[in-house]
Amino acid sequence: MDYDKKLRQLETFINVSSLINSTLDPGEIRERTITALTTLLSSAAGSLLLIDDETGELFFEVATGEKGLKLKRFRLKTGEGIAGWVAQKGEPVIVNDAGADPRFSQKADLRSGFVTKSIICVPVKSKEKIIGVLQGINKNEGIFTADDMELITSIADQVAIAIENARLYVELKEAFYATAGALAETIELRDPYTGGHTKRVMNYSIIIGSYMNLDKDLVEKLRLAAILHDIGKIGVRDAILLKQGGLNDEEFDKMKMHAHFGAEILGRIKQLKDVIPGVKDHHERIDGKGYPAGLKESAIPLIARIISVADTFDAMTTDRPYRKGLSLEKAFEELRKGAGTQFDLNVVEAFFTAWKEGELTLEK
Repeated sequence: MDYDKKLRQLETFINVSSLINSTLDPGEIRERTITALTTLLSSAAGSLLLIDDETGELFFEVATGEKGLKLKRFRLKTGEGIAGWVAQKGEPVIVNDAGADPRFSQKADLRSGFVTKSIICVPVKSKEKIIGVLQGINKNEGIFTADDMELITSIADQVAIAIENARLYVELKEAFYATAGALAETIELRDPYTGGHTKRVMNYSIIIGSYMNLDKDLVEKLRLAAILHDIGKIGVRDAILLKQGGLNDEEFDKMKMHAHFGAEILGRIKQLKDVIPGVKDHHERIDGKGYPAGLKESAIPLIARIISVADTFDAMTTDRPYRKGLSLEKAFEELRKGAGTQFDLNVVEAFFTAWKEGELTLEK
């Protein structure tokens, strides 16, 4: 291999390593890994197969190339095919004539229509445990070499670190969401008639967000804000919170403080600063007649406008001791009446579309 080509590969590898480890999103890590692999190896396709801890099977988490999409849900049993052999033995391998190798399985080719001619495959290890395999398929020119093996092994080391970091991040995030959900449910226990409210509002909010094509980061903020939207009710006395009939002006003023209390509680956690607007402002109205600040229209954060619709919808459709919950049809009729005054018209229409397309059922 000439010096210039080696130098270009080294530069590419350094850039790729930085790219792979610059995200904690498992999907992005895998996509970036395969793109890097095919570029560095000059191969027609590549796959990252991970081991299912429950079944021990390998599955194509990502596959690229002309036929790659058809392989995303393909599975191999332990020891099956060259990838299965590598996962089982923990040894890397180069096979430049796949059809002549007894370990080769045609199952993937038959399913995808792809013709595998050559394979280079290495185990992906995290703390000495094999978590998957990485393989390049069909060298564009010539055959896979020892230099290619050095490259793919280095990439496998990088992706193992990235996957482990992402796994830890996901576990921490899930633990945090579970803790937040448990706290919200604890507050709900004060009022047996609102059980499940938080979960329903979160689900309705996510449905609305998906129909409004929100980006992934905003959906995460929306999800967490919806879980915590009533956290401030911990500061409202039971005599007010659990009152069966309507509240007088003084009581209502005290109930309205829950939005302020929620923002104050979350304000102590700097990582939640982007979630606070959804909690503090979900009782604001488009016409400026809401609380706590009387914000109008676009001055109200989008996640708060979404939670407002989801929260009101759940309140209308939930049975209470003093009234029966509304039907879906009647609830949406009320939402649409309030669109443009109490609610954001686009949010209501997104929710209405979700219902019409069968994405929504009345949860209990």
